[in-house]
Parts: sequence; C-alpha cells; structure tokens
Amino acid sequence: MSVVERTSPQPGVALLTLNRPEKLNAMTTELVEGLHQQLDAIAIDPEVRVVVLTGAGRGFCAGLDLGGYGEAPNTAHMGRTQAGFAVQKHIARLIPHLRSLPQPVIAAVNGPAAGGGFALVLGSDIRIASRTAKFGAAFIRIGLSACDIGTSWLLPRLVGASRAQELMLTGRVFDAEEAYRIGLVIDLVDDGTVLDAALAKANQVMLNTPFGVALTKEGMWSALEIPGMQAAIDLENRQQIMASATADHREALSAFLEKRPPSYSDS
Repeated sequence: MSVVERTSPQPGVALLTLNRPEKLNAMTTELVEGLHQQLDAIAIDPEVRVVVLTGAGRGFCAGLDLGGYGEAPNTAHMGRTQAGFAVQKHIARLIPHLRSLPQPVIAAVNGPAAGGGFALVLGSDIRIASRTAKFGAAFIRIGLSACDIGTSWLLPRLVGASRAQELMLTGRVFDAEEAYRIGLVIDLVDDGTVLDAALAKANQVMLNTPFGVALTKEGMWSALEIPGMQAAIDLENRQQIMASATADHREALSAFLEKRPPSYSDS
C-alpha cells in the first residue's frame, strides 16, 4: 500500500492519508515525495474542490523518522552536505506546495502532530483536531532549531508572537484543548469524528465558487506577506473584478436570490 493514500470520500473532496501508522506516519523520503506527487496531481484536477489531510491509525504525523529518512530524489551523486541540504529543502518545500494549491487544505488532526507533522498542520488552511491530538515544535528537543519547515513564519501569524516564542523555545507538547484556546485549531471534536467534521467543513467551502475560493485562499496568504493595507486592498480590488466576470458569479447570485443550491461550472 502507498505511504500516501488518496481517496474520494465524497464528490469534490480528495482525502490524503499519511499511511505509516506503525511509525505514527513519520516522514521518510518516500512519504514526502508521495505527498508532493499527490499535491501536483490535485492542483490540476478540476474535480477536486477541497483537500483533507489526515493520518492513518492513532497519529497525524510524528515528524521526521529518526530511524532513517533516506535520500532526497536525484541526490545520489552529491556530497554529504549537499545531500543533507537537498533533504532539508525536499521536506520544507511541502509548505509552499500546500499554499500554492488552488484548493483549500483542511488538516484533520487525529492524533500527535510533532515537528514536520506540526508544520503540515500550520501550512494547512483550516485546522480541526480530535480531543486527543497533541502538538509540538519538536525540532528543538533533538538539538536543532525550532525554526524549521516554515514554523517560524507560520506559528506567530496564527497564535501571536508571544505564544509562538514560548512554544518554540521550550518545544513542549501541548494538547488539543490548548491548541483550541490559542486559536491554532478552529474546532475540537470527539475521537473518531474528525474526518466527519472535516468533510462537513469541506461542504461549507464547496457552497462557494471554485474561482472565488481559489482567489480567497491566494489573497489571504498573500495578505500575510503584504507590508501595508493599501497593497492588500489593491489586490482585493483586482480579485473582485476578475471574479465578477465569471459565469459562476452570476450563478451564485441567481441561486442566492432564488433560494436554491448553486450549480457551478468553474467558468
């Protein structure tokens, strides 16, 4: 079986399951490359409106497999330092890869999410957790920096600089209740129901037009990097004019006025 499984639990949704349950879905080159390949395929699939990312078994992702990650693709000819740098980039590229998808990504956190798994949660667009989920910037606990795989950029923007500094400097494990209280996850659900909650959230997203959703995801991520409000407004203005020229905008407006479900064509 693949270490990254893709299924379609309902129309419009691609479910990506990290599938190394015996290792709490820890990252190897095979798993990371499999995730890259699945994201590439999903990005150009017109049938996929939302991606749900979860882990098999009792964990989401325990981070790097300390028993051996393996080599990044096409690096057999490299020296030790160069090959190590290639591994680092191979993993870290997952976060901009998630961001670049036109479809939003919902992290359905079913258990521990540490290190690289924590980064995958941060890099998703919506985060829902089971009550037994746990989180941690574990890199610092093994003698590395906690600033890894986008964590130093993402975490302060999600929970604030003060909380992020404490979580990263200690590397402590914190539970789902705390993650909810500080705004890292938007919902807490009972164990065994996190996928149902993620699918319900996906259905809410899919009530909106594919283009509108894609523009919103792109615009929100870009606004986090834009230094001033006016630049963000300038981007918003252009997005609104683009969206207003689509057939789906007219369909959404008609469906709203006629009080019926919309039928989108992504045109």
